[in-house]
Amino acid sequence: MGFRPLHDRVVVKRIAEEAKTAGGIIIPDTVAEKPQEGEVVAVGPGARDEKGERVALDVKAGDRVLFGKWSGTEVKVDGQDLLIMKESDIMGVIDAQAPAAANTATKSKKSA
Repeated sequence: MGFRPLHDRVVVKRIAEEAKTAGGIIIPDTVAEKPQEGEVVAVGPGARDEKGERVALDVKAGDRVLFGKWSGTEVKVDGQDLLIMKESDIMGVIDAQAPAAANTATKSKKSA
């Protein structure tokens, strides 16, 4: 990608949600909401604190994140639709291994 974010900015690519309900009804693009989940593509080096020292970001490229509905600025870079936002606009990182660990803990409690 030919873009490098500055300071505490993060570049996020939206992850498309399925355009079908659980009942099988297809939702047209005109009424579907934009997803609030995305994958971090690039991160800046971090902001500076009062002492002038750089504060590293908590997210890294490849993280799946949740962000606010109106967060970020939509841009098109190298033909891709991306969002540029501050790290503070990101609500959290989705941990893919958390549900599996929670299910294992629940099963072991039930069997005891």
